[in-house]
Formats: sequence, C-alpha cells, structure tokens
Amino acid sequence: MFIESLKSIVGSKFVIEDQTQLSSFIEEARGDFKSETRALIFPKSTEETAAIVLECKKAGISIVPQGGNTGLCGGAVSKQDQIILNLSRMNQILAIDNINDTLTVEAGCILNTIQDFAKEHDRYFPLSLGAEGSCQIGGNLSTNAGGINVLRYGNVRDQVLGLEAVLANGEVWNGMTELRKNNTGYDLKNLLIGSEGTLGIITKIVLRLFPLPRQIETAFVALSNLESSLELLANARSNSGGALSSFELIPGLGIELAERYIAGINNPLESVPNWSVIMVYSSSSEEHNLQASLEATLSNAFESGILTDGVISQNQLQTKQIWAIREGLREAQTMEGVAFTHDVSVKVSQVPDLIKRAANDGERIVPGVRVYPFGHVGDGNIHLSFLQPNKMDKNVFQTKKMEFSKLIFDIINEFKGSFSAEHGIGLLRLNEMSLYKSPTEIGMMLRIKDALDPEGILNPGKVIPR
Repeated sequence: MFIESLKSIVGSKFVIEDQTQLSSFIEEARGDFKSETRALIFPKSTEETAAIVLECKKAGISIVPQGGNTGLCGGAVSKQDQIILNLSRMNQILAIDNINDTLTVEAGCILNTIQDFAKEHDRYFPLSLGAEGSCQIGGNLSTNAGGINVLRYGNVRDQVLGLEAVLANGEVWNGMTELRKNNTGYDLKNLLIGSEGTLGIITKIVLRLFPLPRQIETAFVALSNLESSLELLANARSNSGGALSSFELIPGLGIELAERYIAGINNPLESVPNWSVIMVYSSSSEEHNLQASLEATLSNAFESGILTDGVISQNQLQTKQIWAIREGLREAQTMEGVAFTHDVSVKVSQVPDLIKRAANDGERIVPGVRVYPFGHVGDGNIHLSFLQPNKMDKNVFQTKKMEFSKLIFDIINEFKGSFSAEHGIGLLRLNEMSLYKSPTEIGMMLRIKDALDPEGILNPGKVIPR
C-alpha cells in the first residue's frame, strides 16, 4: 500500500524498486558505505515532495534526500527500510532578474547549467567545483559547498538569498526572499543550508548573481618554499585591487602523479617544483589592465625570492591545461594506490604548519608515508591525504587508516580548525562530531533536530551523533 501511494503521487514510472535500475543511484562515490533502499522516488514539484513526506510520515518510513549523488561523506547513503527522494526532475530555472542580480531555480538544477545560464544573461554565478557537471544546487546547499572561488565570493550560503523547503511534517516553508537585508527573526535559511537534508528538503532557491568577468588572468607559479605561499597570497590581496579570486596550492608530488596517470597533463614550468600555486585575477571591468596587475605582483614576488618560476596563461587552451593539473590531483592519488583523504581547514596563516606537522607526525606512524596536500590555501581549506609508501603493501597500509585520521584530526583540534571544511559530515565524520564537538554544541543541534523533525524521518543517522 505504501509504495502504491507513492506511485499515485508521482506516477509509476517515477518510483523505482528494481535493484538493477537502482545501482547507479545507491553507489556511494568513494565506496566507503553500502547503500540500499526500499524505493527511489522522483518528484516533479514541491507539492509532490510534500505529499511524499506526508505519506512517509504516516507509514513511519524515513527519507534520504538525494541530488547528484556526488557527495564524499555518505550523506545520501540509505538503508533497506528507507526511501531515496531524488530531486533530479525538479530541474527548472524559474526566473532571472538582472536588476536585482538574482536567479531563481529548482533544487535539482545541475550547477554547470546554472553557471551557463547566468553567463548567457551577462551574469556570473561563482560556485565552481570538480563535480559541477553532475552535482545539483540543492546538494551544494545541503553541505554548504565551497569550491575554488571562496576566497572572493564565499561559500554557497553567501550566494543564497532565499529558499523554499518541505519540512518533516509535510509543511512547505516559503523563504523565497530576494532581499539583501532582512532582520525579522531567526535566519532559518542558513539553518537549513549545511544541514544535509536532516531539517528539511530544499526545493527552490534564490541565488545571488555577480557581474560577469570581462578579463580573467591565470598564472601557474613555483614557490621557493611552502611558507612563500602566504607571502604571495598577502601581496596578491593587497595589490590586485580585489581581483584575486582563486589561489590553489599544488604539491610537486601531485604534478608528478597527474603527469604519470592522466592523459594530456602538461606541466608548463621548466621542472617540477616542491610547491606551486594556481592564482587567478578576474575583473568585470575592461578598463582595468589585469594582465599588468598580475605581472606586477609576480615581478615583485620574483625580486623578493618568493617565486622561482612561473607562467601567465596566454590563451584559453593553456588555462585549461593549467587547471587540468589541479582537477587531476584527486584522480591521480587514487590511481597511485591507497590514500587516506581529509577535508580540513585552519587559519590561512597555519596552513604551512599544518602540512609540516602532518608530514612529521605521519612519518612516525609509517616511515615513508607521503603527505599529499592540495587545494584552497587562500581560505585555509586543504585537502590533505596520506599516500602509501612506494614499497609498502597496500593491505598493510590500509590497516593504518584510523591512526592517520586521528593524527590529522588531533592536529586540527589543536589548531582550532575544522575536520570538515566543505564536504559535510554525513556518516563519514559522525565519530569526529562526538570526539571534537562539545556536549553543549551537540545538545543544541539535537534540540533543533528534535524540534523540526521529532519523528526523525529526514535523513536519520547523519550529521548529529546520538
């Protein structure tokens, strides 16, 4: 009866029970968790979503909201007695307003589609990350996604003005405001953003748009040492006139592995430096001589010994080749062997110390372990992995996973950083929530969860440990 009720809401062909058809929807990105489901449901509207929630509430069946299934922490993993509610049919762009600089979309819109639509209308939506061709904007909000432009534009919550969500009791909260200023009560929008579908199912969003960059200059530069990244970052912030939008750290090992395993990767520098940075200046003004500004920043950095080599991209092809190195780092580490990955953040000034501590302390656990840090040094978010030593059996190294995770998270706790910078909690980091969050903080979260979802039907077992 329950499944038949769902079929009556969305239509039979949008309720999938066959396991062979379910496989691509229940496979977790990293393979860390086994996912099953009673059924997979595809609503087309907010009204259908609300009706599904009501049916699940009546039947005592819990719901796992799902976007593009690109998450890295098991936030969309389900159990056999749960249903998955996939939002991919809710993929309409509803309105654009070039005066207010807003774009109104449904939660199932692919991020890349939103970027392209904004560009077609002479506007810019700055959220950009590796999975942008398949991730959905609702999923981006669920984890408060970051990406490569946080340095200038902030996380996705900074790019959202309003949203609509279906609550656990089937009510629809309409918070679709386009206001920049609104101090009327608690900020419910930001309570839902980052909650990973545990407090409500986001169905529509009002996004902020920005002026479309008319000039983009990209440089790939070799640092004299790791600490030089901070000096270069400070100089670029001070001298770019606000044009610095991306500042990505690349380890020498990353370049080597990307060249080894990924076709078409080409290091534009004369040799492989220990540390390098991709930096991007962008401006919506055609009057600003952006290339001259970037050249001046790099020239000063060379003179002061911060840099040892570097290139400024001369065309779109070279820019793509430079970014291909950054985008290939995760795939390359996977192809190299066992890697223990962590998404952490500290104060920007602590990034070099974090990396050095991780390398030194990791060496004591497994001699020869290779530390593999890369990513958004400009905002303090580093994707830090430990790779198995060249001559160590992968199965033996695999037994050390928990030791390395404890090592890095203890350091992060000491540095007053975050053990999940942009990927969320899901199932993967529940233990760390118990270990590193105070009882007061966990208690506050539990009271919010119990108030908005007293029966625990929205993505249970995620985010908050019980």
